[in-house]
Formats: sequence, C-alpha cells, structure tokens
Amino acid sequence: MIIIIKLLIAHLIGDFLLQPRIWVDEKENKKIKSKKLYLHLLIHGILVLLLLWQIDYWPLALMLVLAHGIIDIIKLYLQQKDKKVTWFFIDQGLHVVSIFTFWKIWVYPNLDLSLLPLSNSFYVYVIAIIFLTVVSGVIIRILMANWSDSLNDSHDESLNNAGKYIGMLERLFVFTFVITGNWEAIGFLLAAKSVFRFGDLKESKDRKLTEYILIGTLLSFGLAIATGLLINELLKCAQFGAQLKLN
Repeated sequence: MIIIIKLLIAHLIGDFLLQPRIWVDEKENKKIKSKKLYLHLLIHGILVLLLLWQIDYWPLALMLVLAHGIIDIIKLYLQQKDKKVTWFFIDQGLHVVSIFTFWKIWVYPNLDLSLLPLSNSFYVYVIAIIFLTVVSGVIIRILMANWSDSLNDSHDESLNNAGKYIGMLERLFVFTFVITGNWEAIGFLLAAKSVFRFGDLKESKDRKLTEYILIGTLLSFGLAIATGLLINELLKCAQFGAQLKLN
C-alpha cells in the first residue's frame, strides 16, 4: 500500500508544488504546442522513479506519464473559462483514478489497506502536509475565484449564494463534530462565526469581504478536518496490519 501513497505524493508534488502558475497559463494558451506541458510530464515521471527508487518500475512510470498527458490535453482543449472549477476536479479525479488503476495492475491485484506497514506511516504524514500546505490553498483559490472577482463590484451588498454555502458548511462541520464526539469544537465554530458577524453588523459596507473571509475560513477548516479524519483511519489500518503480521 505504501507504493500508492508514494505515487499520490509524486502527483501532488508534480501538479502543485513544481508547477508554477506561469506554466499553467502557457499550457492553456499554447495547449499541445506548449513546451511546459512536456516538461511537466517529464517531472512527473522523474518523481515517480525517485520516490519508488527502483528502476524496475519504469513501465509504471511511463504509463502514468502517458495517462497524465492524455488527461491534461483533454482538459486543455475541452475546458471553458466559466467551467474551470468543474474541469479542475474532473482533471484531478481522472489523475487519481489512473494512479489507482495502474497501481493495481502493476503492484497489487487486490486493494488491501492492511498492507500499509506502520513503519512507513511517515509517508502518510508527508502526503497530509503537502495537501494541507500546498494543494488546499489551490483548491480554495479555485473554488472562490468567482467571489474574488465580485469583491470589487459595488453593485451587490452580498456575495452570490454566500449565505447558502456558509450554512451548508456549518451544518457539515457540526455533523462531523457530533459523530466524532468533539462537542467542544461546535462551541469554537460558533465563537468564530460570532466574531465575523460582529464585524458584519458593525461595518455593513464590508459585508462581502466578511462573507468571503468566512467562507474561506470554513473551507480551510473543512479540508483540515477531512484530512485529519482520513489520516487517522489510514494509521489505524497501518496499526492493524502491523498487529496481523506480529500475530
């Protein structure tokens, strides 16, 4: 299982940490003629080989690079300016599916989380740190792109559908806190919202900025919670797998 973790780390580093915004812009403008597209794919292949640290996996690295290139090219030619958020998640979803598919073909025929050794939990923390420090920021920026553009628009007093999404995020958080038994976190959430709402009432002209900050904070909070819950489950599986081997 540690191999799939390393493949996902290679993807996150290649797609987010080692892909500057200027590369993305050039790929969108020049598409298949962009040199940055092929440099981006080369970096992905090198990262896979470096993290797996075994030359025998070069066919796996090659297949992943080819699949990554096909997915990127499809996105470049099909995405529209007003559909960038949708295509971002389609693109990333297809990348993850391709990684799991080729991993299962080349490495393990059966997906078994108990194969993750406890001694390799280091990589679980690495992928969590990369996701929370780099990937999450990109996700939040893309999700809030439309609202960012409307901050300078003086015609509307409120962001479009802001209240609806704030309510949805709040209810999801409260639900998560209840089923995990973290009741004190609900109080923290209410206190944080009260601070924002106080500023909203005090300076009504800054309502859009208040809503923007609140949504961004809730999204960041939610990604951190989801990541923490997932990492805890992975580590539980790792510990369970280690106990099975000892027995």
